Amino acid sequence: MDELWPPGREGGPLPDGWPARSDVCLALNRMGGFDWDLDRDLLHLDASGLDVLDLAPDEFDSRPATLLARLPEQEAVRIDGVVRRALEDGSSSYGAYFRVRLRDGRMRWTHTQAHIVRDGRGTPHRIIGIVRDASEELGRVVAREELDERRRRHTSVVDRTAEALARAVTVRDVTDVLTASNGLRRLGAASLRFGLIENGRIHIVAEDRSPAPGLDNARLDEPLPMNEAVRSQRPVYISSAGEFAERFPLLWSHVAKLGVSAAAYLPLTAQGVPLGGLGLLFQEERDFPPEERNLLVAIGAGVAQSLQRAVLVEQEHDLAENLQHAMLPRGVPTVPGAAVAARYRSARFGRDIGGDWYDVIPLSDGRVAAVIGDVQGHDTHAATVMGQLRVVLRAFAIEGHPAPEVIARASVFLHDLDTDRFATCLYAEHDPASGRLSLVRAGHLAPLLRHADGVCEQLSVAGALPLGVATEFEQANPPVGEARLLPGETLLLYTDGLIEQPGRDLDEGVATLVDALGGGPDDLELLADTMTEVRGPGPDVDDMALVLLRRGETTEGKPPVGADTAAGRADPGLVRGVSRPTPYSPTRAPAG
Repeated sequence: MDELWPPGREGGPLPDGWPARSDVCLALNRMGGFDWDLDRDLLHLDASGLDVLDLAPDEFDSRPATLLARLPEQEAVRIDGVVRRALEDGSSSYGAYFRVRLRDGRMRWTHTQAHIVRDGRGTPHRIIGIVRDASEELGRVVAREELDERRRRHTSVVDRTAEALARAVTVRDVTDVLTASNGLRRLGAASLRFGLIENGRIHIVAEDRSPAPGLDNARLDEPLPMNEAVRSQRPVYISSAGEFAERFPLLWSHVAKLGVSAAAYLPLTAQGVPLGGLGLLFQEERDFPPEERNLLVAIGAGVAQSLQRAVLVEQEHDLAENLQHAMLPRGVPTVPGAAVAARYRSARFGRDIGGDWYDVIPLSDGRVAAVIGDVQGHDTHAATVMGQLRVVLRAFAIEGHPAPEVIARASVFLHDLDTDRFATCLYAEHDPASGRLSLVRAGHLAPLLRHADGVCEQLSVAGALPLGVATEFEQANPPVGEARLLPGETLLLYTDGLIEQPGRDLDEGVATLVDALGGGPDDLELLADTMTEVRGPGPDVDDMALVLLRRGETTEGKPPVGADTAAGRADPGLVRGVSRPTPYSPTRAPAG
């Protein structure tokens, strides 16, 4: 056994008390022994056992019930059940963890391991075992479980944040993801700051606590943590209140009021281009271990990529929208004897904008033409084709061609334009003096008519092929419907973006539009504003255009000069090619 002795101790005296007694071994390791006489229901605990359970010798009367009273009720029931099952199922031993209430009210985790003494018939008479302090052991287990839970929570936050960012289309969408209640706050952050680079400054676009006065649009060279992270392109971690106050006194005076003691500021960079910064502020001090830093860097990278995509989408949308607005009329002309209102609204997503257009064209002899159309597709090419088509259609109308010929010539022009796009169009030519109305419908939605008394119907107008489909002038020559507007009556021309919604039938949308037109305000401009909101809430996935044309009221209730006084709703003989207005019915008034 000489090799078991430490170096330099050969032949030396044995240590005092060697070998240690069993009770000493148990006591030093926070263990104690017990002997439970089941026949007399007496429980003996040695001194170490009493110490583990925080009992003084005079506090314990050797009754198991007295010991159970020191346990929380649920613990007492559980440990009693463990012992009873072991006694009843013939086991020779059992073990269990349980909590005991100490004198000061705190709880301590303990563990017992016991042997059951039985006679030859298997009847139990004694239980001999140990009880030990398991606080440190379970503390490590609990800490490990808490770490695992924190990792699972962080992974869940990253996954949900990434999923939400994947759906973000605009910068506003990205901001909403970051500031949502179930967003980055779940990482334990008490506050969040989100800033974008604009003209050499960092503009704070989101701060979910009280803003820092004077620091929401700071120059990049200002001594602020987000600015430093953006300048260096490296995260800035602040572990304590003292470090915060020392490194960034300009911001500390503000965040100290929020109870902030630590922070992580992440640069938002995509493909080498700095876009802004993200700050997460924490109330408790923290060291930001490598695992957490890697997690935060991954989140910053995901936010940066989503932000870059959103910025590009908004830039593309602005470009497309500006292009289309440049190709639409700058205003609505004044038409003697009539009132006209027009509206256009672009789609809200990237380049999903393009083909819808309208025009109001003054003609000779006081007449006016109202046009509504939609070029196939949702991109800048559709917007370009729309601009060309609007210009030539206006030119044909001003040249004085009849309504059907204007549409026929426009159709041939589009066909010869060397494009694969077609367009739908509704052309209405109106004489305010006589009320005469000529309608040509090339694959477009039929117009709606609102009478002076508010009754509203859809006109059933014979249709022709969309523009660009017919290959020759004769094939393109469409039918024309003739009708007459009475004083105070209003004609609505519109594109399908006004009523289309995912999952909703087009006829249902038209019916909703009829109700809205009939129940809208009398003022034409207010009515136009009302009609733009018919589609309801939700993302605009298509652009929209509408034109309202109203025949003016006459002086002292008399019809304008040249008007046919016999014209009226009750006389179908005065209408050619247009069905007399009847209550809206999808079968009577096809929308296509």
